[in-house]
Amino acid sequence: MKIFVTNRFYYLLVTLIVAFIFGQYFGLVYLLAKIASGAIGAALLMDVYLLFVRGRVVAHRLVNERLSNGDENEVLIELESHYDLNVSVEVRDEAPEQFQLRDFQVNTTLQKLSKKAINYSLRPTKRGVYHFGHTILLVNTSIGLIQRKIKAGSPEDVKVYPSFIRMHQYELMAISQNLTMQGQKLIRRVGNSKEFDTIKDYVMGDDPRNINWAATARRGHLMTNHYIDERAQNVYCVIDKSRAMKMPFEQMTLLDYSINASLVISDIALKKGDQAGLVTFEHQVDTTVKANHRGAQIYQIMEALYHQKTSFNEPDIASVYTHAVKTINQRSLLLLFTNFESIHSLHRQLPYLRLINRKHLLLVIYFRNTEVDKLLVNPAKSTREIYNQAIGRQMLEEKLLIRDELQKAGILSLYTTPQNLNVDVINKYIEVKAKRML
Repeated sequence: MKIFVTNRFYYLLVTLIVAFIFGQYFGLVYLLAKIASGAIGAALLMDVYLLFVRGRVVAHRLVNERLSNGDENEVLIELESHYDLNVSVEVRDEAPEQFQLRDFQVNTTLQKLSKKAINYSLRPTKRGVYHFGHTILLVNTSIGLIQRKIKAGSPEDVKVYPSFIRMHQYELMAISQNLTMQGQKLIRRVGNSKEFDTIKDYVMGDDPRNINWAATARRGHLMTNHYIDERAQNVYCVIDKSRAMKMPFEQMTLLDYSINASLVISDIALKKGDQAGLVTFEHQVDTTVKANHRGAQIYQIMEALYHQKTSFNEPDIASVYTHAVKTINQRSLLLLFTNFESIHSLHRQLPYLRLINRKHLLLVIYFRNTEVDKLLVNPAKSTREIYNQAIGRQMLEEKLLIRDELQKAGILSLYTTPQNLNVDVINKYIEVKAKRML
């Protein structure tokens, strides 16, 4: 426990000093200064008594054991006053150093013998272990000459995992078939596969070819067969961890966006009855989670994604092809998250992409540079801006040329922004399932 004097105390002290100086020339001022100094001393002793004898404030921090990367995570601080008088509290929580919250504080008032909860949110942008310190409380009474410092709570470590919050959001959307986000409609097309699901009442818009006449005769009204996409198909997320994936976007790297999207699409695939797996690589394959649909599969994938880091090597897709030949026997959908910045980088890897695509269905997912888009919006006003825009247009043209080259090679591609990655990947997965491309 520590005592801090407040600004009010210093103001009164300066006023007393000035009064005593003038009191050397005016006797009445000197007398008033002596009376005031006695009153201030008595108020100071009373403030100490009220703060340290009449009670205390207790605080508890409530934070999840796991934080979701890239999402707003709520932190709750519960305050409980044991004072029999009203007090003001300045709350300073020692958040992890990764957030750099040096000026964070919340001022509140607690009624006597009352409780109050305050909350704030944190958005981590990197996976790993985050350390919370103590919760610091500075308490003062209505006298306000001193503050009592209380160090509450205890330090704790929490882990930041890939975005499981968004995983659950998309999971609920998939179950309700209400997959709408950011103005884009995710459509689950029913009835294009031959796997029977159930018999339901016919409603406007159902395919008349699927009417079940036997069930219709029994029920006395139209009944129709509903089909679902084929199940138990392998869906592998293949994540490139090379230095090209360290490009930042809104404080997160492309690697972390890919990891979050991989967790989301793996969960959706499992909910749809498919088997989800994971492969990560740089100059060689380093992590593999074999495709499965068991109950703990999503947690195994989450743990594997949590530990992914890059050593800034060049990507080697030849190693992915070799690994796929050895370990992935069944024809599978491979979602390759990578980032080709030039047509030359694609040409180096294209022969191996073709080989992978012969045995499996390969979807190459690469990223649109939104900073280049911003650069090209405004007209150039100087020679430097003209030069920058020329380079930006060249980069954009190369990205589009990459898409054309992949299309010529018969390889599916998805050219998207990090912001829309989750929605676009799920859309593509649903499209593949609906068209029975796998």
